[in-house]
Amino acid sequence: MADWQVKKAKDSFCMSVTSPSLNAYGYPLLIKQLLTRSRLVSARQEIVSGSNMRLTYAQLNERIGQLANALKASGIGEGMRVGVMDWDTHRYLECFFAVPMMGAVLHTINVRLSPAQVLYTINHGQPDLIIVHQDFMPLIDEIKSDFDRDITIVPIGNGDGYEDWIGGAPTGFEFPDFDESRTATLFYTTGTTGNPKGVSYSHRQLVLHTLGLIAGFGAFPGNAGFHRGDVYMPLTPLFHVHGWGFPYAATMMGVRQVYPGRYTPDAVLRLIADEGVTFSHCVPTILSMVLDHPGCPQTDLSQWKVIIGGAALPRGLQDRAAAAGISLHAAYGMSETCPFLTVADLSSDDPERQAQTGFPGPLVDLRVVTPDMKDVPHDGETTGEVVARAPWLTQGYFGNEQASDELWAGGYLHTGDVGYIREDGSLQITDRLKDVIKTGGEWISSLALENIASACSGVEDVAAIGLPHAKWGERPVLVAQLAKNAEPDQVRQVILEEFQSRADMGDLSKWAVPDRIFFIDRLPRTSVGKLDKKLLRQEISTGTDVKS
Repeated sequence: MADWQVKKAKDSFCMSVTSPSLNAYGYPLLIKQLLTRSRLVSARQEIVSGSNMRLTYAQLNERIGQLANALKASGIGEGMRVGVMDWDTHRYLECFFAVPMMGAVLHTINVRLSPAQVLYTINHGQPDLIIVHQDFMPLIDEIKSDFDRDITIVPIGNGDGYEDWIGGAPTGFEFPDFDESRTATLFYTTGTTGNPKGVSYSHRQLVLHTLGLIAGFGAFPGNAGFHRGDVYMPLTPLFHVHGWGFPYAATMMGVRQVYPGRYTPDAVLRLIADEGVTFSHCVPTILSMVLDHPGCPQTDLSQWKVIIGGAALPRGLQDRAAAAGISLHAAYGMSETCPFLTVADLSSDDPERQAQTGFPGPLVDLRVVTPDMKDVPHDGETTGEVVARAPWLTQGYFGNEQASDELWAGGYLHTGDVGYIREDGSLQITDRLKDVIKTGGEWISSLALENIASACSGVEDVAAIGLPHAKWGERPVLVAQLAKNAEPDQVRQVILEEFQSRADMGDLSKWAVPDRIFFIDRLPRTSVGKLDKKLLRQEISTGTDVKS
């Protein structure tokens, strides 16, 4: 028994009436424990990666051992950090397990950042070794002269180099027990200001988050939710909050998994059809890309459940997905929350409930508060900032004490999102704190305006922002991306008529009707798919690529 287990047993003995045996296994919540069930009952279940790689769970476990041995031979030991720059493949899944299981830290590097930001995250995160797909070697070659420490680069080509690297290593590896509070993963979250912030999670947090996902998404009747009969395919980059945590949950359950590699709409549709995919998650942009593909109408999507996160679920996109037979639902969280906080009612056929931000997951303590941390009424109207507690929330930013204290001011994690809670306990996000529009002393929900405009014919994507106004402080305007072959004047007329109709019916205050509509070739988004409204305001103010 390890020293820390002996101490824990003795401490437990002092607080308990029952005397625990010193031979009893304390069962630390370590990532390796997520493999225990699937190793036994899903040994023959299949994991598909791209178009030419298939392996069983038994082979996955062997390859995890081989990767750990290859890393050890490359000088990686406990407490060291391993970066990964790859597409969504079986290789990434193996890194999800092997690196933290050997006591090292997995640094998932966001390859969508600018070269300067990637360099910053590498120098700040200080990986000892980085596994790099050939598509990202030009980026490494561009920035490596500015690394502030020696880093071992393992180029894996198109994946063949990875197979050569781990192929000769033994399959057996004695993954140790250690304190479950040890850091397992590190990644960097980006906003629209400042440098990326490092977010880390312990083994305990990731195991509890995995259990929370399974309980939160599986507790629905019939074929709703996420269950052992599903075929899972992530459409969220695995560098983004552990692919939202579902690869860990899918592996623990032992379900059939499909990893698409680099996302292209034709590959996604082919995998859905050929592999029988039933459960995915993505940001709205990815789903819109799939729906726009010419092959979409010829693909049966009636068994496909898709969770939308990372950005608001536009009503227009929801309608398009429903027309294609997709079961589309919203979920909510953020990088700092691992990310699961809420999920919509996956068993509901009501479009309004499907689009709701959702109900808190198991163990999630969710509040909506005033600036002085007082709870607002749960009346479905009164808004405030969403704050939360859960056992898997990050405890702070890596190397940034001030930002960590601000994140946890008052003992709750501050999401920076504005919303309200209904009488039934469900949450609805209405804005980001920095994105609310205040005109004449009254608040306007940008999300409400976006939902109305996104349902109008000819609108592909839309954002509502506030622009300075001499009399009213701010006034709302819309910035829209036109659908293919749409006529701007016709779309503008449709939008204005819809807003006027909503105002006439009393569904929308007259002062909330946008003053102007701008058209732009493409709305700017951050590396994880969120609308970059700061940049959008700059583009509107300077007239960059804007047609009014």
